[in-house]
Amino acid sequence: MGQAEVRKVRHKMGKLERKNTLVAYSFLAPNFLGFAIFTLVPVVCAILLSLFEWNGGDLSKLKFVGLENYANIFAVQKVAEKGIGYFFNRADLGITLKNTVYYTVVTVPLTIVCALALAILLNKIKGALFFRTVFFFPYVSSMVAICVCWSFMLMRNGPVNQMIMALGIDFNKGWTADSTMAMWAIILVSVWRNMGYYMVLYLAALQGIPRELMEAATVDGANKWQQFLHVTLPQLKPTTFFVSVMMVISCFKIYDVVAIMTEGGPGRATKMLVTYIYDEAFVKIRYGSASAISMVLLVIVLTVTIIQFSSEKKFSND
Repeated sequence: MGQAEVRKVRHKMGKLERKNTLVAYSFLAPNFLGFAIFTLVPVVCAILLSLFEWNGGDLSKLKFVGLENYANIFAVQKVAEKGIGYFFNRADLGITLKNTVYYTVVTVPLTIVCALALAILLNKIKGALFFRTVFFFPYVSSMVAICVCWSFMLMRNGPVNQMIMALGIDFNKGWTADSTMAMWAIILVSVWRNMGYYMVLYLAALQGIPRELMEAATVDGANKWQQFLHVTLPQLKPTTFFVSVMMVISCFKIYDVVAIMTEGGPGRATKMLVTYIYDEAFVKIRYGSASAISMVLLVIVLTVTIIQFSSEKKFSND
């Protein structure tokens, strides 16, 4: 083959490679444009706005304050509440952070346990398709309808309390109206709604476990519990990692359930970081302060996610 033919072949190959690259970019472009317009640009705007003081209206009223909004958040001064609220200038921020962390710490493991238990139960039983649909249905249902129904069921004389009292337990509190039970009402609804979705993920992971591993464990004399502990759980580690990361991010962004069921009450018992940001921005009309708190939330979520990825990498190497 002469030099001219080699150059011709290389030219055709290069042209084909450029064509394939353009095709790949054409598939990526819609998703990237959507991400840029609806996520990247708002995040950049929020970062910039956190450096300004602005109460809405004319953009000419923007007042550059630098890091003053952040300084106000983390300025240490004595507040009425004890505990974590002491370390923030605004007691609301400390309380909402504590509520959000508590909600996350309880909701994530409960959801994972319930989703995994459902997946194991529905993996190889008759009528599994019907029950999978039933448990998945809440995830695609209207959140407003779900919260309204649960608010009714958790009323003082609602069905849930009636069942509890039928067991001989004296319990006649309205869940969403009681400062102690309101958080558990939010947790209950969140777990009930989300466990069906993560159940589907665990079902897919369970069905991907090689049968040879279970057969080898049976031959070695392992019982069902030992098979689950030493074969099933290790094989589900990637799925559990993915579920935990997604759940943590979702929990830190919780808003809809709280806004519909309790509006952050009673008092501030269920006020979360996102509801606090909403109040700062759209009730008190302090967009700069709200943007600064949003950046704090972003840093918290990124930090927790990085820690999760580091832990997963460490366990994988071990």
